[in-house]
Amino acid sequence: MNVFKVINPGMFTTIQDLGRKGYQKYGIAVSGSVDHYAHRIANILVSNPQSAAVLEVTLVGLKLKALRSTVISITGGDLRPVINHQSVPLWKSLQVNKGDVIHFKGCKTGCRAYLAIAGGIDVPLFLGSKSTDTVGKFGGMKGRSLQKGDIIKTGFLNGNINKLTGRSLPPFLIPKYSNHINVRVILGPQDNAFTKNAIDTFLSSTYTVSKDLDRMACRLQGPELKHQTSADIDSEGLFLGAIQVPPNGKPIVLLTGRRSIGGYPKIGGVISVDLPKLAQLKQGDTINFTQVSVSEAHSLLKEQERKFTILNTHVTGGYNFEKNN
Repeated sequence: MNVFKVINPGMFTTIQDLGRKGYQKYGIAVSGSVDHYAHRIANILVSNPQSAAVLEVTLVGLKLKALRSTVISITGGDLRPVINHQSVPLWKSLQVNKGDVIHFKGCKTGCRAYLAIAGGIDVPLFLGSKSTDTVGKFGGMKGRSLQKGDIIKTGFLNGNINKLTGRSLPPFLIPKYSNHINVRVILGPQDNAFTKNAIDTFLSSTYTVSKDLDRMACRLQGPELKHQTSADIDSEGLFLGAIQVPPNGKPIVLLTGRRSIGGYPKIGGVISVDLPKLAQLKQGDTINFTQVSVSEAHSLLKEQERKFTILNTHVTGGYNFEKNN
């Protein structure tokens, strides 16, 4: 079903699900939403599967006209969304009527917003995913970002519009985005490729996000991290959140659009629950790294997933999150 027409595609808007899994060995990027947390909650609020495709909106400009009535939710960074010039709340399901115009006026906090549509976004699967890979030119809307005139189609609406409207989260589950973040990391797998002073510097310094920021990586400016000998290793698979250090000693944090392999040593990796923080960074924002253990990272992830398993019940009114947590 045709549900939205793109009036203005904005700076960079793509269709993303949770990624194209199992194909890195063939040189194909995982892709998917950079902020998995905001993505999953956006879908829960409109009764979609958590992995359903959404629109990932970057910074400013997206404008859509509704071709039929539906229910949406907008999560992630506050890009000042309005419907018919009226501000609308984030992290809540909203009814949109035929003829309404949704416009993201520009970034207030964060960097990326996620717009989920009840029924999900209907585009062809490519290798099991709807995610857009603009480098490989496949997935999503013909392998590219949205363009003016594109028609967004949706699948079957799972429920009555009135029953889907007005769902929201308890405030403590809504992230607060700032211009400075602290990110927890596990050292390795090549931390022994760096001097002790480099490790200490990495864990005690403040780094600044450079202008070279995209879905592939967050490149940082700050104190140089010295290698023991060479900055080269045999190329190997790259994981989400890996922190590579090339010959110039400036860390690069790899995101969802990363390539499959790389040949620079990795001083550490960002733990799963902190990855969404990276998705909301902009040029000039700052970041510190704190070391944690593998067991601590596992505990934090288990707790997050426990909350996701009961969130579906909460948003339909059957679970008291405040009382039970």
